[in-house]
Amino acid sequence: MSSGPNTSTTALRLRLEPAVPAPGLVDGAWWPYSRDLHKELPALLAALSTRLTRIDRVIYHVEDWPPPHRRLIVGAGVVRLEGFRSQPPASVTVIAWGGQRLVLQVVPPETAPDVAREAFRTVSDASTAGGSRSPAPA
Repeated sequence: MSSGPNTSTTALRLRLEPAVPAPGLVDGAWWPYSRDLHKELPALLAALSTRLTRIDRVIYHVEDWPPPHRRLIVGAGVVRLEGFRSQPPASVTVIAWGGQRLVLQVVPPETAPDVAREAFRTVSDASTAGGSRSPAPA
């Protein structure tokens, strides 16, 4: 498992698209520093809390991440982590208690910066052009 930089002192690499009223779009892109969900998710969930109410769970593609613990304590709450093969690869879905959800394309941590920037731009282009829920290839 790659340790990566200390994400508590490193800038979050996240691009969120403006909130859209119609479902079906990828809501943004996230470029974590490592494949350790327990280390990477707290900063991501804190950033997403401005758009979502209380976050209940994170769904990830089971083959993209080493098996994490099933629960993550964030602030005063607990977030469930659920891995599924049916979740599109290179994506996570963050679900709030009220049913709100955000789908993020995950740019693999080992991706070169120029390729990651292109993936972020591709997600933005797909969102503004009415793209699908499927993440763009990283």
